[in-house]
Amino acid sequence: MKRAAVPSILVVVVLLAFGVVAEAQQPKKIPRIGHLSETDLSHASSRAEAFRQGLRELGYVEGKNIVIEWRKPALADELVGLKVDVIVTSGSNTTRAAKEATSTIPIVMTQDPDPIGNGFVASLARPGGNITGLSNLNRELGGKRLELLKEVVPKLFRVAVFGTSTFLGNAQNLREIELAAGALGVKLQHLDVLDPKDIETAFREASKGRAEAVLVVGGPVLSNQQTQVVKLAAKSRLPGIYSIREYVEAGGLMSYGVITTDLDRRAATYVDKILKGAKPADLPVEQPTKFEFVINLKAAKQIGLTIPPNVLARADKVIK
Repeated sequence: MKRAAVPSILVVVVLLAFGVVAEAQQPKKIPRIGHLSETDLSHASSRAEAFRQGLRELGYVEGKNIVIEWRKPALADELVGLKVDVIVTSGSNTTRAAKEATSTIPIVMTQDPDPIGNGFVASLARPGGNITGLSNLNRELGGKRLELLKEVVPKLFRVAVFGTSTFLGNAQNLREIELAAGALGVKLQHLDVLDPKDIETAFREASKGRAEAVLVVGGPVLSNQQTQVVKLAAKSRLPGIYSIREYVEAGGLMSYGVITTDLDRRAATYVDKILKGAKPADLPVEQPTKFEFVINLKAAKQIGLTIPPNVLARADKVIK
């Protein structure tokens, strides 16, 4: 007896079914994110957690459906070798390291004081390359910090400015501070902190120069030594103002700047868009709209300083 031929349409259906099953059985590729930071994670744990939180809000959980490779900027090439899908950078120097390592892997800045001036993007609206992300406007806030110091110490004349000359963006920041100093009648003493061991030397030089206050410009060398910086400021009885609130939480007097953790959380939205197919060249660089002024009254009392009521009233957070 002759066996009936299997209809060709049935064969097609069976093959398609097997194809669907095989495809379903193949593991889904888990996105791999590279994260570059000069600041030790122990000093940037709140920023790292804010980035993770931003990812979670978008459905990504580290170790479950996304992998994050945390590295120092010197290991940017290692991230390229791992073929990560996106590189997230925590500051200008790390963005520079990522840019030198790759021109094809998308790079998301979490904060940069001058993305155009640093050569990272062609414009804020149309970045044009493989880099996009967020600006922190830090270079434009140095003058405001000096104004706040002057309000707290009305007779202020000499201010020591601590910064790291090799940190991208600080040169422009210092120019903005100098402009404000001229308008306020304040004399500046620039002290370069290239290494943690330079911090004590800088405070000694500030005392020799009869500084009446200290303004700390951003950078990883100082950020990694926040506790030492604020302790030496208190020991020298110098009112200090900083770019980020972590210094104040460590015992410093005042800070004024963007909410860095908010920028880290927002960076996750760029990662999400890029993983879904968007190109960095087409994603406008976002500028911050929220700033915070934090005062530590404990620190003020420690150096015998009274914060004027009108200044205190403007603080977003007061540590008592």
